[in-house]
Amino acid sequence: MRFDVITLFPELFAPFLSHGINRRAFESRQVDVRLWQLRDFAEGNYRRVDDRPFGGGPGMVMKAEPWGQAIDSVRGQGPPGADPVLVIPTPSGRRFDQTVAPELAARPWIIFAC
Repeated sequence: MRFDVITLFPELFAPFLSHGINRRAFESRQVDVRLWQLRDFAEGNYRRVDDRPFGGGPGMVMKAEPWGQAIDSVRGQGPPGADPVLVIPTPSGRRFDQTVAPELAARPWIIFAC
């Protein structure tokens, strides 16, 4: 099974890939985990991935362009003919529980947008 993780903080995933049962699955190649730095797909000197909300107001929002380029790039480097599942965690989305786990486990390729 292949997992591609697009994130601003790929270094946070290193402990999960180097200890315990996750490490054994990774080293035995039962699981292929690839980490992608979202900033690599941003433009400009500072590789900004966020911006002020349209129309003003407090806070910041993520830019759509780096996400689109990252997802397209990851899909383009995947197994030929494979169709990945794109998982975007959100409070308003479908709850991950024991009914969803077997559905995802049956798929050979999952892209997580963190």
